[in-house]
Amino acid sequence: MDFKNASLDELKQFVKEHKIKGVSALRKSALIEFLEKNYNGETDHTAEINEAKPQKADAEKKKRPGKTQKKGKTEHTDKSASSDQTVQVKNAEATEQQEKSEADVVKKPDRNKSENSQKSGEAGRRQHRNNAGRQTNRNGKRQERDHRSQGNNNRNNNSNRASNISNTNNARKDTDQENKQVVAEQTKQEVNTEKTAVEKSVMADKKTAYEKTAITDKKETYEKPVMEEKNPGFDTEVRTEIKSENRQENSLSQQESNGPELDSGKMAHGILEVMQEGYGFIRSANYLPGDQDIYVSPAQIRRFGLKTGDIITGNIRVKTQGEKFGALLYVASVNGESPASIAGRKAFEDLTPIFPNERINMDGEDSPIPIRMIDLLSPIGKGQRGMIVSPPKTGKTTLIKQIAKCISTRYSEIHLLVLLIDERPEEVTDIRESIEGPNVEVIYSTFDELPEHHKRVSEMVIERAKRLVEQKKDVVILLDSITRLARAYNLTVPPSGRTLSGGLDPAALHMPKKFFGAARNMREGGSLTILATALVETGSKMDDVVFEEFKGTGNMELVLDRKLAEKRIFPAIDIAKSSTRRDDLLLSPEEQEVVYALHKILSGNKAEDMLEDVLKLFVRTKNNKEFIYYVKKSLLRK
Repeated sequence: MDFKNASLDELKQFVKEHKIKGVSALRKSALIEFLEKNYNGETDHTAEINEAKPQKADAEKKKRPGKTQKKGKTEHTDKSASSDQTVQVKNAEATEQQEKSEADVVKKPDRNKSENSQKSGEAGRRQHRNNAGRQTNRNGKRQERDHRSQGNNNRNNNSNRASNISNTNNARKDTDQENKQVVAEQTKQEVNTEKTAVEKSVMADKKTAYEKTAITDKKETYEKPVMEEKNPGFDTEVRTEIKSENRQENSLSQQESNGPELDSGKMAHGILEVMQEGYGFIRSANYLPGDQDIYVSPAQIRRFGLKTGDIITGNIRVKTQGEKFGALLYVASVNGESPASIAGRKAFEDLTPIFPNERINMDGEDSPIPIRMIDLLSPIGKGQRGMIVSPPKTGKTTLIKQIAKCISTRYSEIHLLVLLIDERPEEVTDIRESIEGPNVEVIYSTFDELPEHHKRVSEMVIERAKRLVEQKKDVVILLDSITRLARAYNLTVPPSGRTLSGGLDPAALHMPKKFFGAARNMREGGSLTILATALVETGSKMDDVVFEEFKGTGNMELVLDRKLAEKRIFPAIDIAKSSTRRDDLLLSPEEQEVVYALHKILSGNKAEDMLEDVLKLFVRTKNNKEFIYYVKKSLLRK
């Protein structure tokens, strides 16, 4: 458009209608007022119109405060509202200064017109600054409100999270408590179930005993049951329940009629093994479990105070279709005596051990030479803990057999137990056939059986011996051998994490030591004698360690010499190394004098030659009395 020749209306119309880039409505109105005052038809107003158009850089600078505000809104900066206002005011002042500099640069044809235009421009800019300040205040307040609301939201979120966490923890605690309550209820139910089962079994046993009592009263064919005997240890509750059952006359006839049906007519006899659960079984074959075992209820075990190792005799109840084992109907005898007599027996561990003071005399005209030598040089007393130290092939098994024969023939009241662990089957047969007697038992576990069998058999034997000692009886155990027993325990015990020389676990020696240490003479009466063989010079470090562990535990040692055995001199007894502790309690003064003299003579340089002379002297004499006479006459005079 030609601004030079345009009329005032055309100029005003142009300013109103055309969109001038970067020119606001306020500046348009100021420009129109300027044109109305200064228009004369001759002046060219192109400069004023162009002056109203800002440059692109100016427009961008003017827009920057707005952009900063938008960024402040979107980014949510942590600056305060006052700092944002300061920045915006500075930007407005910079814009004003730039506009002033631009206005000064432009040359105006008329001084008055330029001053008026500057005044109008300053008024517009002042109004613009005021509007910008108000907008800035609004934006600052809005940002402050947004910042506060954001902080409140964050606090609310944190509180919500904390509450959620606490609720979760509370829920978990409640769940754990519920689980514990459920487990406790289940445990109570199981305990109640077990109690009910035990009570039922007790009542069944009581009924069985009462039925047996009724049968004996009626027919007098059976022995009197234990229930009728006066037993100070008998449970009072059982007696009251039996009295209440006696009042039921109607059920008595039914019990009498059903009584004979409960008894199978068979008798059970064997050793009792009490399990950890409280019930037990009567074993018969070699003290090991079998198909013919008889079940013994926990009520009967508690009632009569039965323990592992007791020999039980009693009637067997009729086996039902679902039962695997037969059950004991009632107890007729325990260890050959009435059950009432064992009620007050004292435990083996509570008895008082003392030194052996009663000799087991094995000397006689028909006694073999090895037995005579043992009887004089290493005497055996009741309650002796003896060890026979033997290298291989020196005749230890033969010596054990001869000792067993002599004891079984001379002392019929002594209960003899021969325990063969990890032994050859033919040796077992030989010993079983050669040793006979009413109180003789040969218990064995051959080398082809599991180590668990060795362990179980040995434990049953020692428990059997303890029960006999509790009844003030004399028991002798001949063990062959304690070294093999320690090997079996070394394979069965849980590893302790420590290992001795030869691969021996120290925990494996606990039970063999407990077995060997059970030998003792009791002040209250009864004794347990154990003679165990120990292997040496086998080439195994484990055997040497076992011997060293047991070396100082015994109070009698009989040492066999390998050199004598190689020369075919039997018995190959090393007289100088064989002895008994406190032999003064067992030997007479004359015997002590001869034994001390022999030890003194055989401890010299010519021990082997003198040993042969002593053995020849034993062969020439019939008994030890004659031997003592010849020793005093010949050797002591020299």
